[in-house]
Amino acid sequence: MSGMRAREPGEVFGPRMTLFADMLSVGLATALVCLPVLTAPAALSTACAVLRGVGEGQPATAGRYFAALRRRLRAGDLGAGGVALAGTLLFLADLALAGAGLPGAPLFAVVAAGIGVIALVVGLRACARPESLTDWPAAVREAARDAVRDVGGSALVLLAVATAALCAWMLVPLAFLVPGPLALALTAVHVRLAAGR
Repeated sequence: MSGMRAREPGEVFGPRMTLFADMLSVGLATALVCLPVLTAPAALSTACAVLRGVGEGQPATAGRYFAALRRRLRAGDLGAGGVALAGTLLFLADLALAGAGLPGAPLFAVVAAGIGVIALVVGLRACARPESLTDWPAAVREAARDAVRDVGGSALVLLAVATAALCAWMLVPLAFLVPGPLALALTAVHVRLAAGR
């Protein structure tokens, strides 16, 4: 609180409300970029990078978001999106097979759900890492290490995903704003781990 700038005379909102509004605009931009599905990892990674820049005094605006996204979109980002999409489809197919009544289906469903949760946490933590801007394999490796070293942070990531899903389920139009708070939560977990080191 001591590091926050005081409200100027005539200023309606303080700096925290400004960050909240900026985070929502970045979230809306991220939701639009995620619509083609293959661009989702790059969109979320860029949102995390823009929000991480707030700590360095850079503005978190939709304009800065789109400028950063234009500079970084490359074949590796679409490849990461393809891997994420294939993993999601495989996970859904596994759960459908488990629901079809195959022998050992309950145990298979538990194992598949566990693997899916681990992959989700590692994938989201990879989006929050700075390496994701240039090197997805390095970001995933470091995110896997982070997930093991920082179990509390991984639990926070799952809590953020559950909260985002609940908000989108309760009021469907909120689904377009959910990426902003999710990116902020992922960024906060990464900054928390970096500060702890």
